[in-house]
Amino acid sequence: MSAVAFRPSSRAFALIILLIAASVLGLAPILVRLTETGPAAAGFWRFLFALPLLTILASREPGGVGAPSKWALLAGLFFALDLSFWHYGIVMTSVANATVLCNLTPVVVTLFGWFVLKERPHRLFILALALAMGGAFAMAAGADGGQGTNPTLGDLFSLSVAVWYSGYFLSVQAARRTAGAMRVTFWATLLGAPLLLIVALALGEAVIPAGPAGWAACMAMGVMHVFGQGGVAWALGKLPASVTAVTILIQPVVAGLLGWWIFGETLTPVQALGGALVLGAIVLAQRSQHTKTVQAAETKPQDASNGLK
Repeated sequence: MSAVAFRPSSRAFALIILLIAASVLGLAPILVRLTETGPAAAGFWRFLFALPLLTILASREPGGVGAPSKWALLAGLFFALDLSFWHYGIVMTSVANATVLCNLTPVVVTLFGWFVLKERPHRLFILALALAMGGAFAMAAGADGGQGTNPTLGDLFSLSVAVWYSGYFLSVQAARRTAGAMRVTFWATLLGAPLLLIVALALGEAVIPAGPAGWAACMAMGVMHVFGQGGVAWALGKLPASVTAVTILIQPVVAGLLGWWIFGETLTPVQALGGALVLGAIVLAQRSQHTKTVQAAETKPQDASNGLK
């Protein structure tokens, strides 16, 4: 009885950590614009400044830093691709659009789980997914058109990130079966750092920040990466990937509000409505998972009694 009573609180705690981590990651597009470097170079500094703290935290987990699994290394590859395309999207389009479009990850993750892993989602979750996608579309379509250097190309770059981020999500979830959250995040970051530096140099980006403000933004991104991405990785070991992918859609809501506050980017009524739909979808997605768990618990005793017959 106590074990059954503990599960909701354990899930609730995981959800709280995930929401905090996703909100922290909402700072990313703001900080990218403040780094005074190229987009891929900003990702490189984010990883580099995160590594010392990740090393300390990973070494304190059971088994220490250890050796990377193939899934952790694959997560690093996907994350490097993710940041390369997303950071260019942030520069070319609005903060809200770049964050929303890259977070269309739930569609890819849910379809993968449904058709490849044979994990049929609950009908309530499909409704939540539809609401989340409607909200994401509203935030992108509702932009006033004067945001970023090349909004159309930036939107396309940001949209492609959904594929890379989905690969990262699924890889991290697989890696978390045998390793702690910080170890997985450490190895993914260690592999991703040189890859992003290669991209930055190949594209002729400005790699070194121009002044103290740029360096401060780079260091802040490193701290943000540890607690934000580390929190998401931890949650992926506690919550289904599909539910986690929907929940992190709070990122564009946070990023949109910060973009409006810091950069004066217009937050149109349609974008505000989209943000509200996303928040509603997060609540609905969590409710669907609870309903699915209850239904499974009710089915088990019936199945067991049928077996005794």
